[in-house]
Amino acid sequence: MYTVGEVLDRRARKKAQTRAEIRAVAQRLFAARGFEAVTISDIAREADVAVQTVFNHFATKEELFFDGRTPWVTGAAEAVRTRADGVPPLRALGEYLVDRIAGLAGSDASDERRSYTATLEASAALRAYELELVVEAERRLTEALAEAWSAPAATDDGAVVPTDPGTVAPLVAATWLAASRVLLSRQRPLLEKGAEARRSAEHIETMAQRIFRELERGLGTLNAALSRPAETVTGWPDERRAG
Repeated sequence: MYTVGEVLDRRARKKAQTRAEIRAVAQRLFAARGFEAVTISDIAREADVAVQTVFNHFATKEELFFDGRTPWVTGAAEAVRTRADGVPPLRALGEYLVDRIAGLAGSDASDERRSYTATLEASAALRAYELELVVEAERRLTEALAEAWSAPAATDDGAVVPTDPGTVAPLVAATWLAASRVLLSRQRPLLEKGAEARRSAEHIETMAQRIFRELERGLGTLNAALSRPAETVTGWPDERRAG
């Protein structure tokens, strides 16, 4: 006889297994046929489950496509919240983003990654859903940075702390995540097979390290700019040009 706990564990494992199987089937079909050409009925039939079972696990096809593929939605915020003692928030964020960019740049040369990218770029629905994920990632990172700067750790020695975290946090979140996306999208054509792909991936990683290092240094300038009293705008032309 199974205990109640064992029964629940078995059900949870079965549910997770079914979800994983549905996701694998769906993503394989998307890659083979294109996102719009595949229906939920196609996925259910191929996975040998009922259509309702698919919807029990995934509300939309877009969720199915991105499931398991977007750790960056929560990853940036978690990197800030779980940073080691003595590591300033932006240092932790930069290290996380460089690692993610390096990993994605290297995998862009794989057939699986190329297929994922091609399917995504060919679908307006997927691109729109990706933008929703970007907004969610920015929101989470904004909250994590605002928390970190509102109660800075005593061990974050020498790190600049914004005087207005409520303004700086969303600016930083939007800028740093946008920089990551631009680096990957603009450099993607360089990621060919063989040695050239490896050199391109290494180049992107180096660029990422330099960019985030400069952005971290620029926090002091941004902080100073926001701390200055607002100047009175008198219009154009000003009095010096009058007459």
